Amino acid sequence: MATYTPPPYFPQSSLSPPDEKRYRKFKLIMFGIAIILLLIIGGAITGMIYLIKSLF
Repeated sequence: MATYTPPPYFPQSSLSPPDEKRYRKFKLIMFGIAIILLLIIGGAITGMIYLIKSLF
């Protein structure tokens, strides 16, 4: 026979203090992703230009 027991309480806040450099790390990661995307897009455009030049 099962009895109803409420679920255990889990605090909603983090138990460890927040990292002071978290925002800086986030900005660096986003900047790195933006640079990589720009390089990929630039390489694709350059490749298309060379492809079109070689065909005509």
